[in-house]
Amino acid sequence: MNLARFDQRIRRAEDLAVAHPFAAEVLRFYQRVATLQKGLYGYLKESSAADLTSLLSKFPEFLSEIETIAPEPIVKSAREWKSRGMDGSLALLESHWGSTSTAGDPEALLAWLFLQPYAEYLAGHTGAALRDETPAACPFCSRKPVVGVLRPEGDGAKRSLICSMCSSEWPFGRIICPGCGEQTVEKLAIYTAEQFEHVRVEACDTCGGYIKTVDLTKNGRAVPIVDELATIPLNLWAQERGYVKLQTNILGI
Repeated sequence: MNLARFDQRIRRAEDLAVAHPFAAEVLRFYQRVATLQKGLYGYLKESSAADLTSLLSKFPEFLSEIETIAPEPIVKSAREWKSRGMDGSLALLESHWGSTSTAGDPEALLAWLFLQPYAEYLAGHTGAALRDETPAACPFCSRKPVVGVLRPEGDGAKRSLICSMCSSEWPFGRIICPGCGEQTVEKLAIYTAEQFEHVRVEACDTCGGYIKTVDLTKNGRAVPIVDELATIPLNLWAQERGYVKLQTNILGI
């Protein structure tokens, strides 16, 4: 992982905000969050002590920036964090480190936004040995995947999953539900929409979960983490049919 990948995400969010006005507000917010995260990642690269305690010195500045760009519930949470002091903030961040969902919880979402570049840094500089079996959780930090990706391989495409926390990517079987391991084709529903030809919903009738997968063989300019944010109508399609997202994204959606 390097700083250029943050730049790629920021540029893609700008392009998609123009192309999809209905998602512009979400994408503009993500752009600014990604810019803050790039700064945190850069700080970790330059720091001689790349740990959460040293990164904590950047937390007050991060909270102040969030207050200028975030929706009111997150702004309120940022102000509450400020009142806790450094020791209180560190304890709460450490408690949120093991969290797996931010849905409906502004405090958890705020912690997630701050901790994510730290997790990416650790994953990029520590590495993870892939197990022989097909893991449904990240081999580095054990979090659930936020999005799938199909990358060109030979005459077809190979499927991978991308971690919701540290952005690690690992191979995963094409016809397997990452939620429960279901492999019966008839129980694995796929949905695509004309406006998002390169993104599809992969849902499971056994566990009722779904994940979106970005097909880079159809659009090589896509950035899976960002394109997943932009395809809000696909979430609505899945929810209307009773499917539940396997893992919320960086914005808690």
